[in-house]
Amino acid sequence: MSPITLLAFLVVYFGVLLSVSHFTAKKSSDNATFFVANKNSKWYMVAFGMIGTALSGVTFISVPGAVGLSNFSYFQFVLGNALGFLVIAYVLLPLYYRMNLTSIYTYLEERLGHRSYKTGAMIFLISRTIGSAFRLYLVAIILQKFIFDAWNVPFAVTVAVCLLLIWLYTNKGGLKTIIITDMLQTFFLLLAVILSIFFMADGLGISVFEAFEKVKDSTYSQIFIWENLLGDKNHFWKHMIGGAFVTIAMTGLDQDLMQKNLSMKTIGEAQKNMLTFTGIFVVINLFFLAVGALLYIYVGEKGIDISALRTPDYLYPEIALNNLTLVAGIIFMMGLTAATFATTDSALTALTTSFCIDFLNFNKKENPNDPKLVRSRNIVHLVFSFIMLLVILGFRIINDDSVVTAIFTAASYTYGPLLGLFAFGILTKMQVNDKLVPFFCVLSPVLLFLLNTYYIIPHTTYRIGFELIMYNALITALLLALTSPGKMSLEKQASLR
Repeated sequence: MSPITLLAFLVVYFGVLLSVSHFTAKKSSDNATFFVANKNSKWYMVAFGMIGTALSGVTFISVPGAVGLSNFSYFQFVLGNALGFLVIAYVLLPLYYRMNLTSIYTYLEERLGHRSYKTGAMIFLISRTIGSAFRLYLVAIILQKFIFDAWNVPFAVTVAVCLLLIWLYTNKGGLKTIIITDMLQTFFLLLAVILSIFFMADGLGISVFEAFEKVKDSTYSQIFIWENLLGDKNHFWKHMIGGAFVTIAMTGLDQDLMQKNLSMKTIGEAQKNMLTFTGIFVVINLFFLAVGALLYIYVGEKGIDISALRTPDYLYPEIALNNLTLVAGIIFMMGLTAATFATTDSALTALTTSFCIDFLNFNKKENPNDPKLVRSRNIVHLVFSFIMLLVILGFRIINDDSVVTAIFTAASYTYGPLLGLFAFGILTKMQVNDKLVPFFCVLSPVLLFLLNTYYIIPHTTYRIGFELIMYNALITALLLALTSPGKMSLEKQASLR
């Protein structure tokens, strides 16, 4: 496919996003608009738009590619995600709304202490920066390969332009703009998945319904794995339990996705949003898996050689851009771009919000919408964009998939202590030794890494899967309990109700 065609599409796409930004931020661009969209978001708009945020560009290309190795077993993890979303809807959201939080980490200061609060916020800033940079990095490689290499554009320029465009359409309206643009990007993402199935079915000379039958009858459609609980990382219970805890930690305790939920007027609307989002999330992941199965079926029936592909992640872009029609290629690029930028724009806004509230104390100012504070927020937003650029270029310099993935995995480890902090605060009435909390939040992932590296139960075949984050939280909570100075006073317990 011609790079100029794909570039033209990207220009039009960003033009639409910038236009949306102009109209949404025209009336108001203060901090209340940026942080919580003036608490006036419609739940159904947030529910639909959150799909684009939850399904990053990595998911867009990795989930279909992984079907060749693990069939539909990933859907077990998705079911665990759904369970986690229910916990968020009925445990965490009521807590956040009762305390009227803008940054969810403010809870840690009220319940555990100042250092616990700063530690939790810092965990989010580091983990989300590395995680979002990693996701954008992987997709930027594809954009570079299929578009910008044709004109010898440096990779740094490609990433810098992407981040600049994101900053341009989010810097004024913030969350208010993102709720609208995420709806648009989710629509493009869903359209890309559905049309990909149509184009592959057409290429195979069958109808869409016949394509689904073909997927159903193939070996790829196996979902549940019940054998070898100890040794198989894809066992049902590991996926189910791990999926639930990963969702609670990386969604429910993540300022990014929770910020959207906190932008609604009432807890009832926020819960409706979360339940609707959960249903759409489960269905769309089934579609992603179906795309993956069809990709491998298409490759097999067309006799396409994919042995030269560096990783299974390249299968979807390779087939869409080089083996299907021009329209199919544009549709794929549309979906990939939508998934990537819906995640990145939301992350930059959440990082800015957390830093402004948790470290610059905007919420304690007499007038949070003071023009000086608005300027400060704009600078913070720009700085985080620059930091993300540096992290992505760092990944590029390393240029080693195993090392880069290890860095991303290390960032994921840090959500375990965050889960441990919140779980300890919500489920117990004990105080913590606040001075030791930062140390425990470093020690816990290190201990778990050593256990995971050298096997958690010696002389057995047990291998840790997605349930890793649960063990991480348990270690953190255990350390907090062992050093606890005792129960909270009755007065403090009453203040938290």
